[in-house]
Amino acid sequence: MHSLENINELTGKIIGASFKVHSELGPGLLESSYKECLAYVLSKEGLFVEKEKPLPLIYQEVKLEVGYRLDLFVEKTVVVEIKAIDALADVHTAQVLTYLKLTQCKVGLLINFNVADLKKGIKRLIL
Repeated sequence: MHSLENINELTGKIIGASFKVHSELGPGLLESSYKECLAYVLSKEGLFVEKEKPLPLIYQEVKLEVGYRLDLFVEKTVVVEIKAIDALADVHTAQVLTYLKLTQCKVGLLINFNVADLKKGIKRLIL
């Protein structure tokens, strides 16, 4: 189990890497481009990154493979959902919070790369 201090450090690294990717690529690309580049940068920094990690839904004692996938799962601790859209909506926040419940993780990042100022495109969510 990671301490809150370690989780804060980890989310700081992910956000820093996101700024690096955004400053080099800018807005306007496909979500998949940002996902691949961010995963590459984080892996290069020595972090364990899983892309498109399948996330089953367990209802009572039944495990349902319903097609949920985490964009990035970093160090088996932080859920990262990547968007490349005009604006984040409540449904995107709800999506990350649901992923946190399903993974039993405490912290998630919702990052929209399709903005001029990435500061306005990042939401840190805590369950």
